[in-house]
Amino acid sequence: QVLLVESGGGLVQAGGSLRLGCAASGRTSSRGAMGWFRQAPGKEREFVAAIRWSGDSEYYSGSVKGRFTISRDNAKNTVYLQMNSLKPEDTAVYYCAAVETRLIVTIPLLYRQATYDYWGPGTQVTVSS
Repeated sequence: QVLLVESGGGLVQAGGSLRLGCAASGRTSSRGAMGWFRQAPGKEREFVAAIRWSGDSEYYSGSVKGRFTISRDNAKNTVYLQMNSLKPEDTAVYYCAAVETRLIVTIPLLYRQATYDYWGPGTQVTVSS
């Protein structure tokens, strides 16, 4: 039901910035959460950042904390990922994910892929040195 489409990926030099967007359609709940994950070639998909549709708490993996910022625009049903000070290690396909529930999504669950029911097709981010 929920369709997610990422945008904003591309090629950038190390130290540069990029802003990803995720447009969500078909959402019906005022609760739930959105997450960003990424997968590099030959690697497992890993958590990047998450935010709930209610409240203002933000959650990040240790590798991106201080460099990336997740935000949302509820009126536009859109979530963003501002990426600064990019490193070659950030090169990956970035995926947007969504979960809709009337129950609170606890902090541990926000970090797990299995929590999310909907996924976008991904957008490539390449950071050159």
